[in-house]
Amino acid sequence: MNDLSSIAELSGRLRRKEISPVAIVEQCLSRIARLNPVLHAFITVTGQSALAEARAADDEIRRGEWRGPLHGIPVSLKDLIDTAGIRTTAASAVHKDRVPSEDAAVVRRLRQAGAVIVGKNNLHEFAYGGSSLISDFGEVRNPWDVARIAGGSSGGSAAAVVAAMSCVSIGSDTAGSIREPGALCGCVGLKPTYGRVSVRGVIPLATSLDHLGPIAMSVADCAIALQAIAGYDALDITAQDVPVPDYVSALRGDAKLLRAGVPRAHFYEHLDPEVALAMEHALAGIKTMVASLREVSLDVPTDRTLQMAEAYAYHAPNLAHHAAAYDPETVRRIRSGETISAAEYIHSRRELDEARRDIGKVFADVDVLVTPTTPIPAPRIDDLKMNPHALRPTELELLRNTRPFNVWGLPAISLPCGFTPSGLPIGLQIAGPMWREDLVLRLAHVYEQATTWHKRRPQSIE
Repeated sequence: MNDLSSIAELSGRLRRKEISPVAIVEQCLSRIARLNPVLHAFITVTGQSALAEARAADDEIRRGEWRGPLHGIPVSLKDLIDTAGIRTTAASAVHKDRVPSEDAAVVRRLRQAGAVIVGKNNLHEFAYGGSSLISDFGEVRNPWDVARIAGGSSGGSAAAVVAAMSCVSIGSDTAGSIREPGALCGCVGLKPTYGRVSVRGVIPLATSLDHLGPIAMSVADCAIALQAIAGYDALDITAQDVPVPDYVSALRGDAKLLRAGVPRAHFYEHLDPEVALAMEHALAGIKTMVASLREVSLDVPTDRTLQMAEAYAYHAPNLAHHAAAYDPETVRRIRSGETISAAEYIHSRRELDEARRDIGKVFADVDVLVTPTTPIPAPRIDDLKMNPHALRPTELELLRNTRPFNVWGLPAISLPCGFTPSGLPIGLQIAGPMWREDLVLRLAHVYEQATTWHKRRPQSIE
């Protein structure tokens, strides 16, 4: 495996028996051993079991028992996704010794696809933050500049993929936690429609807003991973029984048929100048790829009552007995939901339902929406540590453009669209109607293939 190998390329070589799953996994484990002490992208490395799974995959492939494009491919998991017999910590001392007895539904699907689990990725404690600086296992560092944050809360997932420690990681996204680190680390992060991927067996942040999705180095790799994990789960109350299309085939669709919308208000306001410049270049390119590009107006939800209330409801029992095991800042964030009344919660939940119903109206005139993923590039870690009061406002700013799509429940993807003069990645966000991940993937793939941003790799860690 080399840094430019895609899942599709590796999969083809595996199926032709030109390379073995063991060799690929060994290379990932070697990179983890060398780079993780710097990046803190992994909390737990499952080297022994990963090699055993790789050998089993090799045997199956040699017997012609091909399971699909993830067969024998190294995958990592955000460490709030339950894994049977392997600790799942949510990056917190509260759960430092927690070992689930069952795999989460998404892990079962990955295992059925033949994926090899190489470890559990670091994150912002209990996913309650956008920096991945608060973790009982060390702050996650950005592979492009280890003095900067990797984003969050799936910071370890993005850093692991960009550093070629795994081919794909499954992250969670409540306010942008897949897309924001994808943008800051220069990879692709896909949040599917709410209810498309089962969250059963995943430690929640806010059940009304939580999503699972893939982080990888290309749009095609995200499509392959989503194909494996998407689908109805009758035991998950958030799941919806909606047919799953062929996402890989959707990549070959014609973007010239798509109408793209640009919501300038909110999403394009107060951008870092380099982000603004990169976005204008990206829009100029996209305009040549689609049927039309026009400005649209959106009523953007900004209230966080629902997230605060649901986070507090989940953590209240642990706070009553183990508050000292949490980071104090995490406690402060959790307790922000303590005084929310039942009436306020019900009102916020009704507003969420109305927002998810009403957002469909915009897609009468456009097929996809295009925005910057984050308004600013990755901040410096020391700047946030020296001024703790800046941490939360900075995280909220980083998540400003991603959070509305969790409220709406719409599929949204982030992919690279440029770099700052100092070499920091800049992300482009594309969103579509509910259940139309195929449209989002189509335009993202066309843009990606027309540019070279996705081919860049960080030299600071080599």
